[in-house]
Amino acid sequence: MKIPKHTVVIEYPYPEIDRGLYPVKRELGQEFNVFADVYKDGHEAPKAFLKYKHFKDKKWSKTTMQHFNDHRWKGSFTLEKLGLYHYTVEAYPENHADMVSEYDKILEVIVDPEKARYSTWYEMWPRSQGKIEGQSATFDDMIERLKEIHSMGFDVIYLPPFHPIGKTNKKGPNNSLVASPEDPGCPYSIGNEFGGHKAIEPSLGTMDDFRRFVKACNSYSIEVAMDIVYTCSPDHPYLKEHPEWFYHNEDGSIKYAENPPKKYEDVHPFNFYPENYIDMWNEMVSIFTFWAEMGVKIFRVDNPHTKPMGFWDYALKKVKEQYPEAIFLSEAFTHPKMMKCLAKIGFTQSYTYFTWRNTKWELSSYVKELNQTEMAEYFRPNFFTNTPDILSEYLQKGGRNAFKIRLALAATLSSSYGIYNGFELCENAAIPGKEEYINSEKYEFKVWNWDRPGNIKLYIKAINTIRKNNPALQFNNNIEFVESDNENILAYYKTTPDLSNIILCVVNLDPYHVRDSTLYIPFNHWGIRQGDNYTVIDLLSGQTFIWKDSKNYVKLDPYVEPVHIFHVNKWKHYEKDFSL
Repeated sequence: MKIPKHTVVIEYPYPEIDRGLYPVKRELGQEFNVFADVYKDGHEAPKAFLKYKHFKDKKWSKTTMQHFNDHRWKGSFTLEKLGLYHYTVEAYPENHADMVSEYDKILEVIVDPEKARYSTWYEMWPRSQGKIEGQSATFDDMIERLKEIHSMGFDVIYLPPFHPIGKTNKKGPNNSLVASPEDPGCPYSIGNEFGGHKAIEPSLGTMDDFRRFVKACNSYSIEVAMDIVYTCSPDHPYLKEHPEWFYHNEDGSIKYAENPPKKYEDVHPFNFYPENYIDMWNEMVSIFTFWAEMGVKIFRVDNPHTKPMGFWDYALKKVKEQYPEAIFLSEAFTHPKMMKCLAKIGFTQSYTYFTWRNTKWELSSYVKELNQTEMAEYFRPNFFTNTPDILSEYLQKGGRNAFKIRLALAATLSSSYGIYNGFELCENAAIPGKEEYINSEKYEFKVWNWDRPGNIKLYIKAINTIRKNNPALQFNNNIEFVESDNENILAYYKTTPDLSNIILCVVNLDPYHVRDSTLYIPFNHWGIRQGDNYTVIDLLSGQTFIWKDSKNYVKLDPYVEPVHIFHVNKWKHYEKDFSL
């Protein structure tokens, strides 16, 4: 037996998720850094190389790794294409190039568009964008709203289902079991005689109207995201064409959906493992690709944690093969392990628990978990302030001040965030004792006054402009928290790697009372010397303050402005730097 001449040890490459079982995530154009322990017996030094290739390339490229510290080596390459890259590490003794050792795994990194990391979402309820009471809006009404949504700074418009709505067991106002013929039903009950998941609700318009809407969004540099909901109304064509794709009761009838204690008599869930499950899975994949051909490349997926992981592994890869620019947002408000698993399998972004994190400890601990642990390598958070299903107690009780606080937190703690329409109006009418909207547009027609007194549209515009103009806010893993001596004051900062952009955020978490605090600024982390002055400019109010060293004082009145977003400016010239 020939024994291989391997004398160099290669260990602990980073990044690596679950021993290479899942890819890490990056964005197009980024420099991808790889680290590994590389060492050998004796005194001869090793030489280490980073090997990589795009999955469509036949040949490997190779770049020399540099000694980093101790036995740690570092190499990097630029991610120039969307899609999957493979990478690994090899090494050999400095004077024995024939004695090559290679790490025992081929690792992967998935490259997505920049919007996967930095995006600003507006959830638009399609039929509620009109002006006539008791009547559905149309795509033309939706197009009329684009100028205002664009002016607020949003670059993704996310649409809940806009497919034909079922009539059997149709839900009435406030999810009641009794509906009148005039009630529109819930759009999550998909399918009727006009079609299913690949059709348009006729009251909104036609397929050509939808294409015009997508084109109009693109003219404002807005991308359209849509809901993928794998449920069917009792009237969906799939039930007649493929009854084997559904669960059945003992009497042979098709089961409706349940999420105890909730029951959904107007929808039927799929059985993802019928006898011909690959045929069924391919049909489910074709829903994605059908709309991708219509210009939609961003998909919010409803309740993915209730479908098999094997299906998602298959489906997301199939879509990515055709559309490597596709982005998938996982709407899985479930236990942490499942949320992480979905992200590892291939979901580009994920909803989070941000909606229910309100205190200083809750917010700082959660954001650290997302961005300062291994999760940062595969889990991209999207901080939604509210959804059609979730109106938090904080927003219900805190009034306009609470809406401003949560908006600022979402937009600065996370590089991707979103609001559901009505948030800009500070809409907080809830079903008593629940975190749900009363008279929800999920079950009825709605006409909004988008200029309603008390709205925060200009505030949203200001926040989104700050995000756009400050690259430090367009990343997640650069966040650090600042010590403050008041439990109601949360302070944190983000910087670019070269410290050319430093943003310090200070938030009063109490929507009712004035709060003040001493901040303990880590000025040395910003390249500022002990004893030197520096200025902080509030990008919301325009106020400028001169600070010095670590201890600095802030005071925030939520009825005036609950948030500081400071741009930190280092003083560049000092008398002591000059000699005559």
